[in-house]
Amino acid sequence: QLQLVESGGGLVQPGGSLRLSCAASGRSLDYYGIGWFRQAPGKEREGVSCINTSDGSTNYADSVKGRFTISVDNAKNTVSLQMNSLKPEDTAVYYCAAAPRPWIVITAPWDEYEYEYWGQGIQVTVSS
Repeated sequence: QLQLVESGGGLVQPGGSLRLSCAASGRSLDYYGIGWFRQAPGKEREGVSCINTSDGSTNYADSVKGRFTISVDNAKNTVSLQMNSLKPEDTAVYYCAAAPRPWIVITAPWDEYEYEYWGQGIQVTVSS
């Protein structure tokens, strides 16, 4: 089964930057929809960004547009989320997930049912 492992989380000051990585093993990420989701304590999990690894199509939540950038490195079998201008409200556990139907990045980007494989999650804390 496809396995996903997040890395790069931690503590950062408001206005700072952080880069999360999602490393895949077991399968190539050349034909997936890869999504980043996050969940703050006591809150529902929400979609952040996603990418079609086959054609490069992307989607972003309104709350992160212009600040976050998702990208895929097929050679390294890794998807990254570059997070700039971080705010305290970005504090959450971030999850990487993979959907076997890559076109859902456009048709159903935040439908968690489409994402069959999930990483363990990684903490991001934005605080001074």
